[in-house]
Amino acid sequence: MSAVGVNEVPDLVAVQVMRLYARQSRLIDSGDAAAWAATFTADGVFASPSYPEPATGTHQLRAFAERFAAGNASGTVSRHVITNVDVLPGADEDRLVVHAYLQIVATPRGEFSRLVRLTTITDQLLRRDGAWRVAHRQVLRDDAEPTRTPSESKA
Repeated sequence: MSAVGVNEVPDLVAVQVMRLYARQSRLIDSGDAAAWAATFTADGVFASPSYPEPATGTHQLRAFAERFAAGNASGTVSRHVITNVDVLPGADEDRLVVHAYLQIVATPRGEFSRLVRLTTITDQLLRRDGAWRVAHRQVLRDDAEPTRTPSESKA
């Protein structure tokens, strides 16, 4: 195995993060709110300018995902697509900082798909019981005025 650079993580860690994001997308898109909320730490935060207040903690995260699923009841299928994932080391081996693009695509039944939003996410990840969990997610919309983001310092 080759040495890992100063601003790099081992390949296995990067793959684990990609699997976390794939699972999160599938879970929220399929309406499994409890499982989606479980991909965050117990006190995890989801902060986005698309919503009035951040969702904090398992209960609020689950309720957020339930509201998202209820909004798709009209026959529109929504998909979260995460790309350009840049996994950076955190303050120690159990912390990561991740930057990525998040697209939300909607497909009304019998119609063409459309891009609803293109956003960037900055996540602070923590390893808990051998699995990566989101401790804090900051979403920034490309169509909105920039806001102050958390420091890109180590998680």
